[in-house]
Amino acid sequence: MKVRIKYIAILICINFSCKDQSSISAEEEWQSLFNGKNLEGWIPKIKGETFGSDSLQTFIVEDGLLKVTYKKYDSFDSRFGHLFYKTPFSQYRLKFQYRFVGQQAYGGEPWAEKNSGIMLHSQDPKMMDLDQDFPNSLEAQLLGGMNDIVPRPTGNLCTPGTHVNINGKRIEQHCIVANAPTFYDEEWITAEVEVYGDSLIRHYINGKAVIEYSKPVYDTPGDTTKHLKPVKSGYISLQSESHPIEFRSIELKAL
Repeated sequence: MKVRIKYIAILICINFSCKDQSSISAEEEWQSLFNGKNLEGWIPKIKGETFGSDSLQTFIVEDGLLKVTYKKYDSFDSRFGHLFYKTPFSQYRLKFQYRFVGQQAYGGEPWAEKNSGIMLHSQDPKMMDLDQDFPNSLEAQLLGGMNDIVPRPTGNLCTPGTHVNINGKRIEQHCIVANAPTFYDEEWITAEVEVYGDSLIRHYINGKAVIEYSKPVYDTPGDTTKHLKPVKSGYISLQSESHPIEFRSIELKAL
């Protein structure tokens, strides 16, 4: 009897040990892209400035948050910017939390109030023109509500320099509205994207899928052929578009 009890106890211990290891392994699959202390691994590209320069400190880390701020701007003056992660990716899940705060910078475009985004499959930032507004990319657009009358869903898709397919059809309009709610005030929102090269891309808001698309291609000016270059991988970047926004818990899992 004692031998049997000892044997059962060993099995129970092994079982719990395996579960713990499995849990740890699952957690370790997620890679933190933001350490909460500094911008290690991230490089800015501001319109009008060379790659790596951010003379007005648009992107900073404060209180454990990655902040997009315009405290040193006299006027925004179309100085659109992006903060690029150092490594390109192809197939992955990316999750993060964001919130809009404060007031839009003086001189920002009216449409850019409570408007920002995270760029996916972006072109190499070193190849961007000095005065290029946005990288060729797929933008998971982040929006905040302005009033209770006009819906302003977040998690949309915008396509600077690209086209995509939705439901088997090529879509060439610049922004496609997601089936997502409108958020107000300064609440934290959880967003996630699921990316499988050029096969399928989904946006999630607070755990719910709100839009999906496939077969992104570069929109080459003047190219009327049916064989535009597929966009299968690229860089991730956070946008500065004139309204202060904060990010936290930026994590990526390779698929």
